[in-house]
Amino acid sequence: MNLKRFCTDIHIHTCLSPCGELEMTPDAVVKTCINKGIDIIAICDHNSAENVKWVQKAAEKCNLIVLAGMEITTSEEIHILAIFDSNDQVMVLQDYVYTHLLPGQNNDDLFGIQVVANEKNEVEKIVHKMLIGATTISLNKIIKKIHSLKGLAIPAHIDRENFSIIAQLGFIPDELNADAVEISYKADCNEILNIPGIKKYPIIRSSDAHRLSEIGRMTSDIYLEDVSMNEFKRAFSHKNGRRVE
Repeated sequence: MNLKRFCTDIHIHTCLSPCGELEMTPDAVVKTCINKGIDIIAICDHNSAENVKWVQKAAEKCNLIVLAGMEITTSEEIHILAIFDSNDQVMVLQDYVYTHLLPGQNNDDLFGIQVVANEKNEVEKIVHKMLIGATTISLNKIIKKIHSLKGLAIPAHIDRENFSIIAQLGFIPDELNADAVEISYKADCNEILNIPGIKKYPIIRSSDAHRLSEIGRMTSDIYLEDVSMNEFKRAFSHKNGRRVE
């Protein structure tokens, strides 16, 4: 068995996220990741996955693996990362999330324009749905849906003072069926380990980048035999040498 170390940043936004900078085009994201020596990324825009395929297309001739992802806001206003092997899976989730978005349209001036851009940095369309808002899907329900599609469910930036499971609930529920938890670049690891119930979950670090300069500001080294969700799960469980550092 030959394990390889992968430098990963599995929480990166694009210009589709209303709070993402317009500089976060697919081509620019890919070039920045290559320049920073990152091997695997996941595109996790807010409540949408419409830019995933374009980032993957931009990376076709590069040594960069782009996983399909999304950052969903639950009805409790908790951010959950959903990571998948394929676009088919994430697009099924997107359809589900789109039907559970709160009503209303995005305010471009207030929240930022939501751009779907192709691998040549050309605008494909503007999304008018209110992606910045919450959905009507509960925490447990979205995790169950992600798992039904064979994806990874990871509560995002649990140390943050807003939109995190700790901030919104005040604790980690005993019944939480997450695959791992994510901490932000600002997290104090010693303080994180004092959170009740945290030690039962693998901890990953990623950038939550909304601008190019933020990509790779926090990464995780993951040792895998190949890149798949099953291998990620084995690494999270530290099976047969697979691990997260």
